[in-house]
Amino acid sequence: MGIPPFQALLDEHRNDVYRFLVAAVGPHEADDCFQETFMAAMRAYPRLRDASNLRSWVLTIAHSKAIDAHRARRRRAVPVDTVSEGPAAAATLPSIDGEPALWEAVRALPPKQRTAILHRYVNDLPYAQIGRIVGCSEAAARQNVRAGLTSLRGAWER
Repeated sequence: MGIPPFQALLDEHRNDVYRFLVAAVGPHEADDCFQETFMAAMRAYPRLRDASNLRSWVLTIAHSKAIDAHRARRRRAVPVDTVSEGPAAAATLPSIDGEPALWEAVRALPPKQRTAILHRYVNDLPYAQIGRIVGCSEAAARQNVRAGLTSLRGAWER
């Protein structure tokens, strides 16, 4: 199977990538992550040798960019009017319309659980593909989804 033109990759997978990024990092950071994802994909595309699963390949790049965004958010300074002597309150993350509390809870999950949940329920990926993206086995991907759902249920029951 030959490698299609880059524009064909972008046209076919842009919606899946964008949906994943909005769910993973919120609507305010999704645009930047989307652009970074496809810039990285475009730089790597000429070296790509196997076009059998381009969706997984580009979602893996998006996954990395989402992790980078989460790390950057933790390092980013939060502006305040006055400096207090006590610890600062945690910054609130942007939410997705519809169920902001649910998406906030999803973003609070540990990274592998969060990513597995997002790929399973936002992109409807099978566990084997989630495992390839996250870098674990199919069974571990299934366990990450299960553990994430358990944590989310616990958060909703409180």
